[in-house]
Amino acid sequence: MKISLTDVNPLIGIALASGGYACFALQDALVKWLVTDYAVPEILFMRSIIIVMISGACAAYLRHPSIFRSRYRSTVGLRAALMLVAWLLFYNAAKHLGLAELTTLYFSAPIIVVVLSIFVLKEKVHKGRWIACIGGFLGVIVATNPVNSPNLVPAMMCVAAGCCWAWSTILARMVSRTETALTQMWSTSLLFAVACAVSFPWVWITPTLSDWGLMVALGLIATLGQYLLYEGFRHAPASALAPVEYTGLIWAFVYGYIIWADIPAGNVFVGAIMIVASSGFLVIWERRARAGAASPR
Repeated sequence: MKISLTDVNPLIGIALASGGYACFALQDALVKWLVTDYAVPEILFMRSIIIVMISGACAAYLRHPSIFRSRYRSTVGLRAALMLVAWLLFYNAAKHLGLAELTTLYFSAPIIVVVLSIFVLKEKVHKGRWIACIGGFLGVIVATNPVNSPNLVPAMMCVAAGCCWAWSTILARMVSRTETALTQMWSTSLLFAVACAVSFPWVWITPTLSDWGLMVALGLIATLGQYLLYEGFRHAPASALAPVEYTGLIWAFVYGYIIWADIPAGNVFVGAIMIVASSGFLVIWERRARAGAASPR
């Protein structure tokens, strides 16, 4: 099921990725709720096993080709490993860093994606995507307002997590050229679940009934988010979707207010406006670029 690079539509990709990152922000909120009582590998396992069941059943019903016959099967394994490392680094760094430092450092990932897309995917990154990416990053800095120097080791862990996520994003774009979203979700999450299950003798705590419900909800939300993001990569270049990741910060503020009644400071609203403006600029730029390419010469 191959999509030609001439068939891509960045606007559809941006819309799908935006929905995916909104789901991921809610996923992070649920993980934040659960991580106070349960180890990260246990939470990741529950999330991953639900994705495996849903995506595997759908892929089998729709008769999608097996990922194990794909020329990208080793790439899928590498991407799963990078994502697992990113999760473990990020949530362990969160124990030692404030939200401002943590968010600012981690959101170096979209910039890294744009750079890697040039050298790895050979994408041509026009100035509109650079402007949106840099503008979104400046909005993150304003919103999070990192005034103190972070601890060196946790800071490096967070930057490393951003690098791992950036590499996994590039690999997702490569694999999405030939593989369906469902097969990618199934194979990646299966590797996640196996890797996390190894730690059970040391970290497993039987969840309460309410926490079982939260973990199931986490898996369902993660399933939807992954599907939307993978489909987004099938319609838009990685460099076009990188700035869209910054919208996840806005959703994080929204969920923080709804769940914990956190009221953002004034700088948060200013940063959020900058992020929305950057994303809006990207949409307008891509729409005009697509219209210009489609017009007769």
